[in-house]
Amino acid sequence: MLLSEEFTTYTHRLLGSAQYDALAAALDEESPTSIRLNPFKTEHGAEVCAEEGRVPWCEDGFYLSQRPNFTFDPLLHAGVYYVQEAASMFVVQVLQQKVDRPVVVLDLCAAPGGKSTAARAVLPPGSVLFCNEPIAQRAQILTENVQKFGHPDMIVTQNSAGDYRRSGLLFDVILADVPCSGEGMFRKDPGAVAQWSRHNVERCQRLQRNILGDIWPCLRPGGLLIYSTCTFNAEENERNVEWIVQELGAEALSVCVEENWNIAPAIDSLLPAYRFLPGRSRSEGLFMAVLQKTGDDVVEMPKRKGNGDRQRKMATSLHWLASDMAVEPRQRGELIAAIPSHWIDLYDTANEQLHLLHAGVTLATTKGKDFVPHPSLALSTLLSSAVFPTFDLDYGQAIAFLRKETVTLPPTLPRGFVLLRYRGIPLGFEKNIGHRANNLYPQEWRIKSTHIPEEQTVIKVITQHTS
Repeated sequence: MLLSEEFTTYTHRLLGSAQYDALAAALDEESPTSIRLNPFKTEHGAEVCAEEGRVPWCEDGFYLSQRPNFTFDPLLHAGVYYVQEAASMFVVQVLQQKVDRPVVVLDLCAAPGGKSTAARAVLPPGSVLFCNEPIAQRAQILTENVQKFGHPDMIVTQNSAGDYRRSGLLFDVILADVPCSGEGMFRKDPGAVAQWSRHNVERCQRLQRNILGDIWPCLRPGGLLIYSTCTFNAEENERNVEWIVQELGAEALSVCVEENWNIAPAIDSLLPAYRFLPGRSRSEGLFMAVLQKTGDDVVEMPKRKGNGDRQRKMATSLHWLASDMAVEPRQRGELIAAIPSHWIDLYDTANEQLHLLHAGVTLATTKGKDFVPHPSLALSTLLSSAVFPTFDLDYGQAIAFLRKETVTLPPTLPRGFVLLRYRGIPLGFEKNIGHRANNLYPQEWRIKSTHIPEEQTVIKVITQHTS
């Protein structure tokens, strides 16, 4: 890889000769491929094809010996697993060590959703996770991935850190994977190499501090900030951690790691931090630090009164869920959602103050007096398998459905909405109108390639999705 002289000089001086030489050699190698299983749709005994070892800091993470064409695996679209860079899974280790009770969490810069879904997989039951992305196109991708993950205690917003500051919402944990100069993307994005400069690093550092300053009031005293970047330089990493400690008022916390994980410590700083460097760890590169906000004042969020009487009139579709979890219906425009009752006040505040894209389980779209089941319902872990007639697709039919082509249903199926599954895992709905069926898969999610692949899947053995 052709690196600029400016980058080479700076990074060599920062890392030292041995570590820089290992990094430079690794950047000329192929990127490792790793996936993370969705524990709500698989068992620990799931068999992963082409497995080449587990990600040591994440029990649901696996390295693959080769990179398959994930686009043509229906189980990816069903949310059975997520393709994620291994170092980013370290958030799992942090949360498992530092969080032992239900919490309210914000993933501030969440798209495309890797850290959000990794976090939700290990947060204690009863926790609520806000997933935010300020850029509209990326926020839509985040919404898709959260809905495919299928957990009901998640909410997706499209807002700035300043919007959150003005909302009055408070959080026990904030994940801030802030925009950065992208040195950890060099192997995947040649444009990141060409755009790198010390000037851009300094610009990113200023942006990161502005974001952190805006979001800091939303963190409760005693709460945790998990700060991360995909860069190697110290300005966006150690210098920012020191700035958070000195200027915002925080204590940097240690995380227990194993020596054989090959995670590097902070550079030129006494504060604890964790560096994943190509050539040392099997990853693209990541920096992470955990900081606890000082102070012990009790701060309460403002209460909002929900319009419960009007909302309960929309309870018709709640019988589509098979769960003992108490939920309440809420409507936003044409969408009807089921919101878990234990965070209904949070939802009402967020709906009033922020730009919501998804929350809980999006049940249906209203069409006049009718309810059309939403794709989020098909993919939710709360879906009742007994409500809708089902049709199990073979591989070719599953790919056709995911291309938003019509799949012919057998004449024995009743008219109305039919849940389509692949290997027992729901993919979405069709409406059977007798002589034909209407594919209800979202247009924006469809597989656009016309390539006809051979059958392939990354997961051989999975848990059947039954409720």
